[in-house]
Formats: sequence, C-alpha cells, structure tokens
Amino acid sequence: MLYRLVLLSLAAQFVLGKPVERSLEVHESRATVPPGFTLIGPASAQTVLNLRLALTSSDTDGLIETLYDVSTPSSANYGQHLSKEETEQFLAPTQESLTAVNDWLAENDINATTINSAGNWLAISVPVSQANDMFDADFSVFTYGSSGQQSIRTLSYSIPSNLKGHLDLVHPTVTFTAPVPKLPVQIKKYNMTIGPSALAEPSACENGYVDPACLQALYGIPTTPATESSNYLVVTGYIEQYPSPSDLEARNSFLLFLGNFRTDISRSTTYTVVEFDGGEYDPSDPGDEADLDTQYTVGLATNVPVTFFSVGEDTTDGVFGWLDTANYFLDETNPPSVITTSYGSNEDELSVSVANNLCNAYAALGARGVSVLFSSGDGGVSGSQSASCTDFVPTFPSGCPYLTSVGATQDFSPETAASFSSGGFSNYFSRPSFQSSAVEAYLEYLGDTNSGLYNASGRAYPDVSAQGVDFIIAYGGEFYTVDGTSCSSPTFASIISLVNDRLVAAGQSTLGWLNPFLYSTGLSALTDITSGDNPGCDTNGFAATTGWDPVTGLGTPIFANLLTAVGL
Repeated sequence: MLYRLVLLSLAAQFVLGKPVERSLEVHESRATVPPGFTLIGPASAQTVLNLRLALTSSDTDGLIETLYDVSTPSSANYGQHLSKEETEQFLAPTQESLTAVNDWLAENDINATTINSAGNWLAISVPVSQANDMFDADFSVFTYGSSGQQSIRTLSYSIPSNLKGHLDLVHPTVTFTAPVPKLPVQIKKYNMTIGPSALAEPSACENGYVDPACLQALYGIPTTPATESSNYLVVTGYIEQYPSPSDLEARNSFLLFLGNFRTDISRSTTYTVVEFDGGEYDPSDPGDEADLDTQYTVGLATNVPVTFFSVGEDTTDGVFGWLDTANYFLDETNPPSVITTSYGSNEDELSVSVANNLCNAYAALGARGVSVLFSSGDGGVSGSQSASCTDFVPTFPSGCPYLTSVGATQDFSPETAASFSSGGFSNYFSRPSFQSSAVEAYLEYLGDTNSGLYNASGRAYPDVSAQGVDFIIAYGGEFYTVDGTSCSSPTFASIISLVNDRLVAAGQSTLGWLNPFLYSTGLSALTDITSGDNPGCDTNGFAATTGWDPVTGLGTPIFANLLTAVGL
C-alpha cells in the first residue's frame, strides 16, 4: 500500500507539472544595494524575466593556455590563431553539463534557446514568481539615480547543488549596471579659425587642436593607403550614438572633417554600418562619440575598411550589449582584426561571474586573432567618470587581462599624462604573468603611497596610451574639440590596423591579443611617459614615472618601431 501511495504522489507531481525539489546553494550575492540604486519593492509576480544562463565551458583553462601560446612572441606557435570551430571546442559545455541543465529546465517546464554557436549561453523567459522559487531569490524593482529608470534584480540567488560546475551563471541577477555605459568624452564648441590642412610634420601640432596630421607627425603614422581588404577595423557604438557621413565627408566645404584634415584621400571614403540588437543608423541625428570614433579611424587608418557596429536597445545581456557584441564576432567566420570601444563602467557594478564570462569572450576573440581595445575611462582613480570615493575605483572591462586598455596623454614635447586618464588595479582579476616585472617595478617606486586604497595584486591597467585632449571633430555641421580616453582608443586601434595591413600583405597573421607582445618585444616601440598623475578620491592618484605606470601604461606608439618589433 505504501509503495502505491508513493507512485500516486509522483504521478500527481508529473501531471501538475511540479518539479522534483532540489537542494539549493547560494551561487551569487550582494550584501547591500549598490550606490545609485534605490529599492522600490517586490517585482510583480506576473512580470516575465528574460534571463541568460552561462553553462560552464568545457576547457577555459585550455583556451587561456592556447591564447598565451599564439600571442607570446617567443612561442613557436606565435600568430597561429584559432578558427571559429577550434575556439568553440574550448567554449562549448560538456554533454554532462548540457544534460544536467536541460533536465533541470525540463522539470520546471522551461524551454531554453541557445544564443551562440559555442552553445555555452542559453536564454530563458520565466515569470518573477517562478524565478523566485527556482532560485530562492527575491526579484525586486530598483530605480537608478535621477533618471528613474527601473530594473529588476535580486541581491542573491541560488542554484541546485547538483548543477554546481555545470551552470556557471544566471544573469542579470546581482549585476547592477547603470542604464547606459559611461561615455569617456568631454566636448566643447570650437569657435576659432580652422587652420589649413598641415603635412605630417612637427608643425602640424601647433594649431591649438589635435587633428590627423598632428597624430601622423607625433606617432609616425603613414598616409600610405592600406591594401588588404580582409583586415578590417570595427568601431562599436551604443546608446543611440550614430556617426554622420555629412560630418565625415567633404560635402559641405570647409565645415567637414575630411575636407579639412585628410584632403589627400578620396571624398567617397566612408565606413559601413552593421545594425544589431535593434540598433539603428540615423545620420541626421549624429552623436559626438560616434563622429569622433569614425572620423579618427577612417581619418588615420588610411583605406583600412571601417565598420560602425550600431548596438540597439534590444539587448538583454545586462552589460550594455557588450556580451552580445563579443558573441556576434565570435560567431563570425572572418572576424575583424581590431575592435575599439570607447565606453566603460565601474568594475563593482558587475558580478565577478559576469565579468569573468565577458573576459573569457574577449580571450576567445584574442585567440581568433582579434585585438580588442577599450578606453580606460576618464575618472582618474575614481572610476570611469570623476566621482566622490574613498577607495580607488577600478574600471571595467579594462581590468580584464585579455584586452588592451588605452589611457590618455596630452602635450607634445614631451607628452605628459592626462589627469583624467583612468588607471589602477582590478579587484576581480589577478595580475597576469606578462606584466609582473613591469608592475613590480612600479609598486617598488610607489612604496606606501596610497597603501590600502587599491589591490596591489590585481591586473594593472592601462596597458598603453595615446593623445586624448583637444581632438577636433566635425559635429552637426560645426567644429568641436573633445577630450577623453575616447580619443585614445580609436587612435591606437588605427595604428594597430595599419600594422596588421603590412603583416597581412607580407603573408603573416594579424597581431591578435596585443598584451604579451606589448610587454615584451613591443616595448621598444613605445615612448615612455614619465610625468603627470590621475587624481581622485581626495588624493593625487598615481604618478606617471619611468616604465609602466597606472596612468599611461607602457607609453605611446611609434609606428616605424612597431613594424620593426613585428619583424617587418
């Protein structure tokens, strides 16, 4: 009789669709509501949540080991980047993980959609009431700052014990990012006379603003057109920022960018646009950031194909579309050689698991031969933008070791650190081996200064720097000057794209992940910046000095020396 009752009970559970209960363990949590967010109250039980599930990749350690192997100049496999399929073998979950997670979802009557080729990311939609039960969570409504923009998050969630090691992340849950990424650019109207287009010689930097001729003279950037169409550069755009071809091309006489600053190239020179995640392209409503990034990639990387990647608001990745962007290019058979992004956030806005998963995506891009560059931020040691603080605030994703973080300089003879240039040490990622000696030397120089305000064992950034003050742009039919590491990243990206063009033309591979090269043989191709600092948090921040420093990194590029360093 007891046996029959047990069978009837199990049958009833099956008919009613009620899952077999599992033992839950806390997977991620936050102690308090992050600054800037206000708890409003419980989310409506009927509200549907769009969640991402990251399955544990089968061989992340192998991916990182291979990344170092193909990216370190002293390695016999240097430059032998992976194919899409080879990379996916590292990222893909094991069959055991797939079975465990899918069985759990089936018990909860949930259908999942695989959202990338590697199969390690799934998307599900569940009502708040079910999500609270499944994850022992308390999904609530939070508002952000004066914008009043709402998001639904939880301070803690759990997963079944038997899914530990199979389910790496449920997202967005404990990640509290601002509604939009921080934009490291400051703009002001330029009301003085625009000088004639200068040749790439030292006098080019005497107009009172930075233009392509100035950068060509300062860094030895050639005007020789690139020849290899397979070597293309991507500029990412977010928050409805669009470039305007009428601002870029010489259609309206002297008011426009190329007509003043690159008179030697074709007036038809432009960029292509890819719209993604509901992204649009409205050139009648240009954005200063988008105009800056396209004008200084098209205007510096002569004839390198430039793609503006317009990411819309249909992202559900909880990190501004960065994860969607990385997965998009990982799914491409022929990804770009360089991706530059002029947006950022503060590291503590993301959970450690989210940051790790995004960082691993950048590692996979590096293994594919893609150089990923990000602006380091404009808040000195106070984060992506200047803010009040006590401890120093690391930025993200600059703390990820598998991308190249670009800080800012100013002045010309010599260059000095820009005071806003964000730099410091990650609290999430440990110091990678390629920068051990460089960072140890700086820490010895620093001594007890700022002791306790930063994580001395963390990944240090930025890696390099470039000019970031008084860049002239055409915007809305008029001229403006802009400051920020938003200027620096596209500048450095353009230089790397031109080096890649020479490499491809010589039958060699693109540079891919730059950091092991920059901290070794590439060091001779950089000008060390030894003065300036990046104040914040009621301190003078860090000081630039001989060698690597957390304001300007290893220094600024010299094109001819880069060619020598890569063996050309």
